[in-house]
Amino acid sequence: MSIIICPGIHESDLTESFKVGLLDMIADGAIAYNTANILVYPGKGVLVLSAFHILQFLRDCLTDSLKSPIIFISFSAGVVGAIGAAHLWQLLGGSVKAFIAIDGWGVPVQGNFPIHRMSHDYFTHWSSSLLGSGQNNFYAQPAVDHLFMWQCLTKSLSASTSQTVEGWWVDSLIEIYPPKGYLTAAEFLLMLLKRYEAN
Repeated sequence: MSIIICPGIHESDLTESFKVGLLDMIADGAIAYNTANILVYPGKGVLVLSAFHILQFLRDCLTDSLKSPIIFISFSAGVVGAIGAAHLWQLLGGSVKAFIAIDGWGVPVQGNFPIHRMSHDYFTHWSSSLLGSGQNNFYAQPAVDHLFMWQCLTKSLSASTSQTVEGWWVDSLIEIYPPKGYLTAAEFLLMLLKRYEAN
């Protein structure tokens, strides 16, 4: 299984921190992914919107692994290109294990694979769900700044830090909060990765 990180239009250091955080969780045994299979799409600027370029990157990196499942983790503008690439990957015969959209406000995300949204506030969560969401989603409460969601998540994955984003895990299909539904964004993401690692 591979994880592809599709960043938004922001400093590349933040995305590198996110990858380091995932690698730290692997080193700690929190998740058991192969470190060689965590990919970061390197496109900058408007290229983060290009499903074609993301697909080409996947084909270059995973030439012999079309059937190997992929988890997409995308942020902000990167959600636009990532959702298109996920559908194109499937059309080529690839497998999408899950799609995680972090603050992809205004981006329709639908597909025949599991979809999860993580939002920096309730309004973004509510309004984005009108354009598609999966069963288990997260929104920050109290609300945080859009970019802080990504910054804080990257730090929380790699080390103990006083900067955390807390909020609600929501089961959107039945509009309830699961048991222990108040948690950090990093805990929610780790829960999803463990779930798809096991399946």
